[in-house]
Amino acid sequence: MNAAQPAPPPVEIILHQQSHLLEVAFADGRRFKLPCEFLRVYSPSAEVRGHGPGQEVLQTGKKEVTIARVEPVGNYAVRLVFSDGHSSGIYSWDLLYDYGLHQDTMWREYLERLRTADASREPVARRK
Repeated sequence: MNAAQPAPPPVEIILHQQSHLLEVAFADGRRFKLPCEFLRVYSPSAEVRGHGPGQEVLQTGKKEVTIARVEPVGNYAVRLVFSDGHSSGIYSWDLLYDYGLHQDTMWREYLERLRTADASREPVARRK
């Protein structure tokens, strides 16, 4: 999506607790299943993204994170409250749509950043 063409509005948002997925269906018929871990490591919060280019903070140990709550923010977004206490990101409809379209590429990039940093998706207590 580009800035001139906003995402269609969502028509359904379902939190799948057992499979740890947030499913978002949009008015154009597209439906995305976004893993909780993916949404957590790509949180739009300043805590994760930093305050400018190059200030991003690599999120590690988030493999088992879940979404505890989905809270509406006006008519344009949701706030996701994660099981690790993170709740400062606002996920706009445009952002969720973009994440759905680019999820595979973004996930590969995240795994590569972890590998380069010799970091892990596993929670600290599980690392050997």
